[in-house]
Amino acid sequence: MIRQRLSALLEEVAHGTKRPGDAIDELSTFAIEDLGFAKVDHARPALQGYPEVVFSEGKTTEQVEQICGALERENGSFLATRADGDVRAALQRRYPSIEVNDIARTAFLAPSQGLNPTGRGTIVVVSAGTSDLPVAEEAAVVARAMCNEVATVYDVGVAGIHRVLTNAPVLRGASVVIVVAGMDGALPSVVGGLVTVPVIAVPTSVGYGAAFGGVAALLAMLNSCAAGVTVVNIDNGFGAAAAAARINRGDA
Repeated sequence: MIRQRLSALLEEVAHGTKRPGDAIDELSTFAIEDLGFAKVDHARPALQGYPEVVFSEGKTTEQVEQICGALERENGSFLATRADGDVRAALQRRYPSIEVNDIARTAFLAPSQGLNPTGRGTIVVVSAGTSDLPVAEEAAVVARAMCNEVATVYDVGVAGIHRVLTNAPVLRGASVVIVVAGMDGALPSVVGGLVTVPVIAVPTSVGYGAAFGGVAALLAMLNSCAAGVTVVNIDNGFGAAAAAARINRGDA
């Protein structure tokens, strides 16, 4: 929709019905919807390939509803992450067809025409343990919302290394692998040694005292001896999925 509005504006300038100076003034604000407490960026699809995603943590339920409403009016869809139970319930009341994932704490309103995967392959999301599922599920939801085919392989941590090896064919069929792990953070190195595609490692805050809320896993992943492993921030399933989506569609 932003591309259509921009095209129409340029046509007006080309046909002389709008002065270039007026068009420049209009361009500075036409893609921003000011809600007072938030400035919704409707230019994001044209710039980054997908709409702005709503990080719900720290926002009131009413604020999230208004931002999501603005995105829905512009794009016909929206995705809210880190949405607590009250936020998810409020969005579900307003949009009955919304997809709510209580584990991932996400609320996704898909476009009315459905999702058409545009990635060149499948993003595989792997979790070391069941305790890592909130982060892994966030990554899976976000990757799918960004129009990718997604497969999941859960609870295959290195404490039972045979579980990873059993799933090697699935891993080798991926175009990008997201590996989510806490505690010693060893799983991305193992997966990195099994595949030829990019591996995005996500440390989680899961673990006992010396795990330091995910710092131990983060440092282990940053020091991985497996080539091609990159690392995002602790518990950042969203960031891993956004990076994987760009790789999968060839932007990076």
